[in-house]
Amino acid sequence: MTKSLQDKVIIVTGAGRGIGREIALLCAAEGAKVVVNDPGGASDGAGSSAAPAEEVVEEIKKRGGTAVANFESVAEAIPASKIVKTATDHFGRLDGVVNNAGILRDMIFHKMSVEAFEAVIKVHLMGSFYVSHAAARIFREQESGSFVHFTSTSGLIGNFGQANYAAAKLGIVGLSKSIALDMGRFNVRSNCVSPFAWTRMIGTIPTETEAEKARVEKIKQMGPEKIAPVCAYLLSDAAKDVTGQIFGVRMNEIFLFSQNRPLRSVQSSDGWTPQSIAEHAMPALKGSFYKLDRSADIFTWDPV
Repeated sequence: MTKSLQDKVIIVTGAGRGIGREIALLCAAEGAKVVVNDPGGASDGAGSSAAPAEEVVEEIKKRGGTAVANFESVAEAIPASKIVKTATDHFGRLDGVVNNAGILRDMIFHKMSVEAFEAVIKVHLMGSFYVSHAAARIFREQESGSFVHFTSTSGLIGNFGQANYAAAKLGIVGLSKSIALDMGRFNVRSNCVSPFAWTRMIGTIPTETEAEKARVEKIKQMGPEKIAPVCAYLLSDAAKDVTGQIFGVRMNEIFLFSQNRPLRSVQSSDGWTPQSIAEHAMPALKGSFYKLDRSADIFTWDPV
């Protein structure tokens, strides 16, 4: 059977553990040459270690694949550009980027520090921008390439204690759509994946109540290996007509997420005043208001 990524060069950030590791392994199994990027920090970004990335590279080589490790952080522009340089220096080209790297610093909003907010934004949103921006010139010149960015239902729907993470993940949706619009003329694609999987980051979810414990037990059923096939597909030539989309993956389910569009409108020929808005506009619109849902309120059924 033909391998879907034969001879393509793929960067996977945050590939030392969890979802990133599984994506790197599958991409290599599908014939890609993989840059396994991971600085090896803790789930909150603290510390560093070469071991996670090196172990994934060794696993890929043991299985007959090709890979090289990179230990740069995505959170700064110059180190992030060196990840892209690693691909071109070792393999002579670049065909796909998976922006998977991430950290968590959860805290209820009024207690969240500025540093915790900025740190998460820098890794998730700025990191996705820095790596994509460095790769974009290469993709433009060769008139091909695919970006896969990671978003989350924390941003798409909502969650408690994750203002930093939610803001970053919803920002990534806007980034991905803009890349798709700006670079479509050069045959460059950009899509988002919202994963449901048990990883060490998800392991930070509180489990103080019985409901929280039950929720975490359900999440543990969803291995990170379930996310990798959609990512490999989006990086392949089979996805040449797929761009600007948001996909969710949960066990064996694949979702296509909606994107913001107008729901209802009201009009006044004489214009609006604060009083007429209160009396007429808001009562007319209120029936279509979104509730303050969390991800668990929307995905109420067990993983399939």
